[in-house]
Amino acid sequence: GTGKELVARSIHRNSTPDAPMIPVNCSAIVPTLVESELFGHERGSFTGAVDRKLGLLEAAGEGTLFLDEIADMDVSLQAKLLRVLQEREFLRIGGTSGISFSARFIAATNRDLEQMIKEGTFREDLYYRLKVVEINLPPLRDRKEDIPLLVDHLLARINRELKRSVTGVPSEVMEALAAYNWPGNIRELENILTAGVMRSTGDTLQIDLPGAESTTAFGSPDKVTDESGWERTLADVERDHISRVLTEVKGRLGRACEILGISRPTLRKKCSEYGLK
Repeated sequence: GTGKELVARSIHRNSTPDAPMIPVNCSAIVPTLVESELFGHERGSFTGAVDRKLGLLEAAGEGTLFLDEIADMDVSLQAKLLRVLQEREFLRIGGTSGISFSARFIAATNRDLEQMIKEGTFREDLYYRLKVVEINLPPLRDRKEDIPLLVDHLLARINRELKRSVTGVPSEVMEALAAYNWPGNIRELENILTAGVMRSTGDTLQIDLPGAESTTAFGSPDKVTDESGWERTLADVERDHISRVLTEVKGRLGRACEILGISRPTLRKKCSEYGLK
């Protein structure tokens, strides 16, 4: 929710705007199909391969392949990806001739890859092959000066999509947004603004932030943060946030995954760990 894909698209747009940009969510692709998705396959190379299929590497052409959640890529595929990056060519499954490509790679993750290297779950050689230029995107709570600009941008889009004209943002509301800690980053901000636009009866924004005990006429919470809960563990905070999101989306896993920025398998695992339904 910090805007990783937006940064990737900006890099692409300012370098090869006429070529494709192919985003790949490494945590969402079925592990047994990842190789076929990336490299493609020849007809008859395995059961069900009734036609030749071009992989995402080929589809990217001279553009960009954006590997999101690279930390979730299986270790066996990491070795193949490393070879592709080194040789700048690949084989379709069942193919015999190498195929060259010139697409740039942009990889993103919200996990500590150096720690994963120590644990043996991420290849060190792939890490250093990918780490040419590193861009760190801080969470929204560490760049709250961006909130007014983000509110203007997101409100314009939300109003356009919902065919509304909620453009007034009282100072009390902006102060409440600035005071909130934003565990869900920009994605959570967008969702709260969307709910606010839907709730507002006029052209003035009304919001309801998590943890607020009550809402004023302007929509500004009387209490934005729970100071007494600062000693809670990260697990407690995560469990409560996942529970709240699931409640808000009425248990729709796909929507919950979009808001939380995680895959379905990860969400199911966390629900199991925390005893959530």
